[in-house]
Formats: sequence, structure tokens, C-alpha cells
Amino acid sequence: MLFSKDIKKCCEYCAHGSPIGKTGILCDKHGPVTPDGKCRSFRYDPLRRTPAPAVAPRAVSEEDLKL
Repeated sequence: MLFSKDIKKCCEYCAHGSPIGKTGILCDKHGPVTPDGKCRSFRYDPLRRTPAPAVAPRAVSEEDLKL
């Protein structure tokens, strides 16, 4: 869901922010901010999101493959 319309607006996913350390974001507009902060100039950047881990496929038995 990287491109869904209901993305949570936070500085961590904003195109204007750059990570500084593990606990901060350096915003082009507002300077140092917290990763969960937000403002009017938020612009979503899908490349800043970390995707959810892949789900392991379920086990398939011989019976499932018979017609």
C-alpha cells in the first residue's frame, strides 16, 4: 500500500525531510523536527517508506494439487 490515498502524514515520509540519526528529521522548511511531526507543506515520497515484510506462502499438500 505504498501509493494508497490514506497515508499517515508524518515527516518521516515527507520529500522535504532528511533523516538525522535515529530520532530526528531535518526538514528543508522547518529545520529539525520529530519523525512523527507534520505540517502543511507535507509532500509524500513513497521511496522513504519501509515496506512490510513479505508473508510466507502457506503449505501446499498433494491433495490441493489434484483435480
